[in-house]
Amino acid sequence: MAESTHAHTEVPSGGHGQFPPFRRDTIASQLFWFAITFIALYVMVAKIALPRIGGILEARHGRIAADLAAANRLKEGAAAAMAAYEKALAEARTRAQLIANETRDRLNTETEKTRKALEERLNTKLAQAEQAIAVTKTKALESVRGIALETAAAIVARLTGMTPAEASVADAVDDVLKH
Repeated sequence: MAESTHAHTEVPSGGHGQFPPFRRDTIASQLFWFAITFIALYVMVAKIALPRIGGILEARHGRIAADLAAANRLKEGAAAAMAAYEKALAEARTRAQLIANETRDRLNTETEKTRKALEERLNTKLAQAEQAIAVTKTKALESVRGIALETAAAIVARLTGMTPAEASVADAVDDVLKH
């Protein structure tokens, strides 16, 4: 006898012929259990899962809205802080300009006072110097007259051999000094 080495995988015609879900005698019970299972799953999803998912989505939307509101508040706060900074900076610049102007004016006033005081001292010294020059000039002119009288008398005496009269020499020197 020859034995077959091939494994037999076909279902004999007398055994189970159709795939069990497609058998006519079990389809009604399968549809019944399908309906019960579908309704049970629908109820579980509708009553348990969807409210939880909806709650999570609502919480997430609420958190996102709160975060956006907080971000907007922070943005407005930053804008207000920036505006306050700009205002303070402008005020500081204005104060600095005022301080600089006041300092410049004060220094100009002090410089003007110092200049006037120096001018007064210089004018005083100049007046004193002019008076000293006038006194020296007057003394020099007086000395010149005396020297001129002596020199003129000596020259006339030497040239003529005679001593001139003091009054005539004084008149001649005074006449020359007037011109």
